[in-house]
Order: sequence, then structure tokens, then C-alpha cells
Amino acid sequence: MPSITVQLLRGRTVEQKRAFAEAVTSAAVETLGARPGDVRIAFEHIEPDDVANGGVLASEDATRSGVLSNLGHESAAVAD
Repeated sequence: MPSITVQLLRGRTVEQKRAFAEAVTSAAVETLGARPGDVRIAFEHIEPDDVANGGVLASEDATRSGVLSNLGHESAAVAD
């Protein structure tokens, strides 16, 4: 029974998570030979202050401001 944990910034829609779960389940069935009903996917929602990439908090990374605003988070300030 594959158990897959996915960490996402809070703000994805139910439709996005449903489509992702369907695609990952299909991949697990095809690649691992799992039965669809045995594929478990758990979504963990994280806040931009709780994750850093390259040593920079997502909430403070100006290069991620578009993603953050699309998800309903406050955008990072653009550095001068």
C-alpha cells in the first residue's frame, strides 16, 4: 500500500488536489502495480513562513511572489 505525503503551500483548490491525487494514483498503479484503492495520499498544508528554499523563507523570497499571491498569500517585498 503506497502512502504518499505531499506538502503544499496552503491555498490550492479542492479541484487541484483532486486532479493531483488522480494523477499520482494512476502513476502508482502503472509504476508500482498498486491497486487504486490502496494508494493513500495525504496533503500537508504549510505556510510560506514555514518553508525555506536555498536558505530564504518562501514568504521573503521575491522570486516566489507570483506563486504566493496566486495562492492568496501576502507577496514578498521586491528587494531594491
